[in-house]
Amino acid sequence: MLTPEGIDSQITASEAAQLCGVALCTITKWVREERITPVGMNRQGRKLYRLLDVAKAERATRDRARR
Repeated sequence: MLTPEGIDSQITASEAAQLCGVALCTITKWVREERITPVGMNRQGRKLYRLLDVAKAERATRDRARR
């Protein structure tokens, strides 16, 4: 899944959801709450997110859940 760009690679919301093991609506929620922001669009017109940003949002969400 990781490209040569590594953690700077860009992924779609559905790819982000699959990588984090969450539902697509969770990714949408993170966008709405401004935990992640789109960095571009792919050829199909889908928003792209930085893998690093998604990983940080996922980690922060899991850390909050443990409190």
